[in-house]
Amino acid sequence: MAVDVPGLVAMVVFYIVILLIGIWGSRKSKKVEKTCTGNKSEVAIIGGRNIGVLPGIFTMTATWVGGGYIMGTAEAVYSPTQGLIWAVGPPAYFINLFLGGLFFAKPMRSKRYVTMLDPFQNRYGNIFTATLLLPAVVSDILWVACILASLGGTMSVILGLSTTIAIIISAAVSIIYTFLGGLYSVAYTDIVQLCFMFVSLWLCIPFLVLSPAVIDLSQTAHLNQSNGQAWLGELELADAGKWVDEMLILAVGGLSYQALYQRILSAASSAQAQVTCFAAAGATFIMGIPSVVIGVMAACADWNQTEYGLPPPFERGDAGKILPLALQYLTPSWVSVLGIASLAAAVMSSMDSTLLSSASMFTQNIYKTTLRKQASERELQWVIRLSLLSVGLAGTGLAFGGDSVLALWLLSGDLLYCVIFPQLVCVLFVHCSNTYGAISGYIVGLLLRGLSGEPFLGLPPLLLYPGWREEDGVITQYFPYRTLAMLSSGICIVTVSWLVDLVFRQQLITQSWDLLKVFEQRKETDGEEIPAPCEEKNITLSSKL
Repeated sequence: MAVDVPGLVAMVVFYIVILLIGIWGSRKSKKVEKTCTGNKSEVAIIGGRNIGVLPGIFTMTATWVGGGYIMGTAEAVYSPTQGLIWAVGPPAYFINLFLGGLFFAKPMRSKRYVTMLDPFQNRYGNIFTATLLLPAVVSDILWVACILASLGGTMSVILGLSTTIAIIISAAVSIIYTFLGGLYSVAYTDIVQLCFMFVSLWLCIPFLVLSPAVIDLSQTAHLNQSNGQAWLGELELADAGKWVDEMLILAVGGLSYQALYQRILSAASSAQAQVTCFAAAGATFIMGIPSVVIGVMAACADWNQTEYGLPPPFERGDAGKILPLALQYLTPSWVSVLGIASLAAAVMSSMDSTLLSSASMFTQNIYKTTLRKQASERELQWVIRLSLLSVGLAGTGLAFGGDSVLALWLLSGDLLYCVIFPQLVCVLFVHCSNTYGAISGYIVGLLLRGLSGEPFLGLPPLLLYPGWREEDGVITQYFPYRTLAMLSSGICIVTVSWLVDLVFRQQLITQSWDLLKVFEQRKETDGEEIPAPCEEKNITLSSKL
């Protein structure tokens, strides 16, 4: 396939503009660092808690509206085995951000945490917190791979550009401006990227609807006459467990992403953090509608009337590329270029947030507190940069092997949902939770999830739940096994914590057997609050006076 030179030039210009905005944001970050009297590394991580409401809403929305969200939703709607009812992304993300604002924003922001792992570190200590970082980083790497794979596939279809080159260029641009400016660069580029996404995606819709290859929707709601595809889809009772799992992974598992709390903690107040979540919930849902429409149009299209021809994309194994294929063959060329630019914007807006997410947790909760307690602010800033570079390279390498964007998208939230979400709920809302319970819940959640298998990674299941099926030699679980792992982990945390607490409080076992020093630490921390930097300053000044 020949390279589309005008389209390629347009993409290069777009990338240059985004890079320049990111560099401008890095200058803003440096100005804030000069006026900051506290930890300068926190400027890169949470913007000095000085991100306004409007930029906060834009960057929160842009983080969630990534390549996985846009292409994964279109893929689910188009797929003959799924359909509209399986496009759980838009409603799940709405629920996710709404719950985040309702229950999690206030307790996290009011205690002035810097990362999602801070409450774990305060209660459980450094060692257990380090174990939580592993599934979080793995999830971020998978998310980077998902969004880069989506863009690489799109560029190869529309521009005729090598997938490898497209992935490398997109990753390089995101890494460079995030490397330079931290959260400020991310926030400012997100504003431009989200605006461009909104305009260009909605602009594609009329051309798709009016395409002569698209059959009347009323004739194809349940069965497409040309290729037998149903775009509404069906949800049978036997498939309900799988549907619930996929919905909850995105709706509830998303509450365990550091990227969410990075925006919450960057707000000037708890109230502003809540407003940011609520507004972003609505905006994210609206941004998912074009992907749904594109999936429906692709399912209703008679591909024999296009240059693509027959068999249709699903039969060729191209369902994961259905969004770029629909733009390429059902719209004019200039519209398809706008579509790919919007996807590039979505990819970079999510990738930069994900890179900063893992780098922040490693620097703040591992390097600063365990490996190098005396590290200077300059050293910490370089650790953040090198960490995000490492995550970016790992995700970029994994992106070359991803065929299904939807599978990578769901897999990225899998470990967070099964392992970290129950831990986060317990550490924030269950007072009796302790290290013994946390370790037990961690092992139970990880073990149940691992024994359930993972087709995408080629791991066969050792635990077969009711309703499993074998198709083409691959066993698929239709029981909500991920939700079972999550609930089992949460129940284990609460039960073991309560029993251990009861045993030691009632002195049924002497506290000399408290090997993890849980109750000794609790005596020191109970009833204490960590003062804000300004409060510390006021205390010092008043004591001097």
